[in-house]
Amino acid sequence: MKKTILITGSTDGIGFATAKSLLKLGHEVLLHGRSEAKLAAVKTLLSDFASPEFIKTYKADLSILSEVKQLANQIKEEHQHLDALINNAGVFKIANTETIDGFDVRFAVNTIAPYLLTQQLLPIMDNSGRVVNVSSAAQASINPAELFTVGKLSDNEAYAKSKLAITMWSRQMAMSLGSDGPVIVAVNPKSFLGSKMVKEAYGVAGEDVQQGADILVKAALSNDFAKASGLYFDNDIGQFSAPHPDALDTNKTIKLTQAIEQVLAR
Repeated sequence: MKKTILITGSTDGIGFATAKSLLKLGHEVLLHGRSEAKLAAVKTLLSDFASPEFIKTYKADLSILSEVKQLANQIKEEHQHLDALINNAGVFKIANTETIDGFDVRFAVNTIAPYLLTQQLLPIMDNSGRVVNVSSAAQASINPAELFTVGKLSDNEAYAKSKLAITMWSRQMAMSLGSDGPVIVAVNPKSFLGSKMVKEAYGVAGEDVQQGADILVKAALSNDFAKASGLYFDNDIGQFSAPHPDALDTNKTIKLTQAIEQVLAR
């Protein structure tokens, strides 16, 4: 059965490979990127694998929270139902670390934007749906107050904290929605895959991104993930695993989620 699936950051790397795999399986894919030109070029490339009407494109800068809301509104206007949301877009190293909203761009793109986008799209998702949040093996404890600070963390620190934070809110949102909401799962697609981000961050070519795409497709579609809400899948070892201990601490996940809500209220 054809499903409608949104993938953020799908113009290159793991996101592009995931889009291609899903289109080959006959699903409708909503591509997201920051550049109209790149989205158009990627749609042309992917049209070799699927009919163009199965490919929709959406432009938004996820570091700008108003654009995240606009993206969600556009999708809700054009689609009555969304089967899966893959929050794949991520930032590691960037020249200007402060967003126009005054937040660290790593927290904005890697943690806050996926939270907001998920919240905004819940009305067109049901409990048969999936929210797949791309996490990482790199996870470091975060003080919720750090969501409001800029320029005080190294690239490695900001990235690792942002990836623990998305893992934490994934679990908290899954617990709060319960059986009424979609499955919400955090996935480490595999360390050091050959994405643009890894090349820029570490200067290495990395492994085949298809390994990451395959697990994201499985998380979005497979029965193996049907009861995985609130869990963490580590593709470095190929199984569900315990995330950083902070993600299992309900008190900490609640406080982190409250801090994200405070960010959004600002």
